[in-house]
Amino acid sequence: MLQRGAAGLRRGFRMGNSQPVSVGLSSNDAANQIQDIISENCVVIFSKTTCFYCKKAKKLFEHMNVNYTAVELDLNENGSQIQDVLEQMTGGRTVPRVFVNGTFVGGATDTQRLHEEGKLLPLIHQCQLKGKS
Repeated sequence: MLQRGAAGLRRGFRMGNSQPVSVGLSSNDAANQIQDIISENCVVIFSKTTCFYCKKAKKLFEHMNVNYTAVELDLNENGSQIQDVLEQMTGGRTVPRVFVNGTFVGGATDTQRLHEEGKLLPLIHQCQLKGKS
């Protein structure tokens, strides 16, 4: 499932709640579909609904008032396949897998550390300058 976070960016960008959308892997290569999701959205969190660290990553972006797109692997019939591809792409299979501005930034702890170092928001702003949501 693909969900969008409800928070808007402080600069006035708003997204609102949207319904989950199936990623829908068919004969297309899973890596291409994942890359499409990452390239079309500023912040993407590959997540599971019951994962504590996934919730922590989402809350960080919500507290920053930043939109994110969550791909809930446990609600997607292709979740295991997506997770396999993410392992090949990022070197890890655990969730969350957080991407900002098309770049893998890590899990919840890595993302929190980037925020504390003042490096996360500039990455998000760079992405928004490109016109991504």
